[in-house]
Amino acid sequence: MTGRVISCAFLALSATGAAFASGGVEPAATKLFEIPGLHLPVSNSLVTGWVVSLLLLVGLRLMVKKPQLIPSRGQAIVESALEALRGLYQPIVGKKAFPAAFPVLICLFLYILFQNWSGLIPGVGSVGLGHEVNGKFLVTEAFIRPANADWNGTIALAIVAMVAWAYIILRYAGPKLIIHDLFGNKADKNELAAYIYYPLSLIFLIVGFIEVVSICIRPFTLSVRLFGNVFGGENLLHSTGFIFPFYFLETLVGFVQALVFTLLLSVYIGLICNHGDEEHGHAEAHH
Repeated sequence: MTGRVISCAFLALSATGAAFASGGVEPAATKLFEIPGLHLPVSNSLVTGWVVSLLLLVGLRLMVKKPQLIPSRGQAIVESALEALRGLYQPIVGKKAFPAAFPVLICLFLYILFQNWSGLIPGVGSVGLGHEVNGKFLVTEAFIRPANADWNGTIALAIVAMVAWAYIILRYAGPKLIIHDLFGNKADKNELAAYIYYPLSLIFLIVGFIEVVSICIRPFTLSVRLFGNVFGGENLLHSTGFIFPFYFLETLVGFVQALVFTLLLSVYIGLICNHGDEEHGHAEAHH
């Protein structure tokens, strides 16, 4: 193939090699093959997502094995991590919706975290097809690409998150509370005069429509935030040669972005479900 060579070495193993591996990550993922009969393209980021997910499942299974009353070392590590995340998410989501929300939040957190960190593995993004430019080898079609460095992957995550959000708030808050939370008058009628209270209803109605618009753009903001940070981090690492300070920075960013994504989802759930818990508690107190 004229003008194209295959990178057979893991150039990211050394700072010098990585500096010449790529001038940056391509904006779009590379199609590797199509599923026969369906004509569905399978990209390098999609394959990476499958592989990392499988390794994550196998790793957790090997750590926990058969759960025991006296936990093994691996089981203790997993349980400690779950307890730490439980203490973080539960006050935000609310006790009522937490049993349904926690598995979703945990799965999203672990998936996003390890997909983010997959870009730190030597060879990811730097082994593939490319060509030489001014004596430097530039990879234009990487064989492996982090799943979250592909906007398609982060959009899919955001859609899954918002579908879970809609199901949880409908089940644990109900349509009546949701409509009141969006459009209802939040002022206390007993504490305000009628000429103030009723005009406020119009204001809250307008604010409710603004809130609906903000809900509609949540999948976009969730996906762009995650994609932008991971894609930008990949470009930073490749352009700086995977030097340690940036490598450590991207390790931290990968963790923070997984936490931010799931914290935002828990806030979205808690804004309605946790509010419902508070109103239920006030009602019981009055009785």
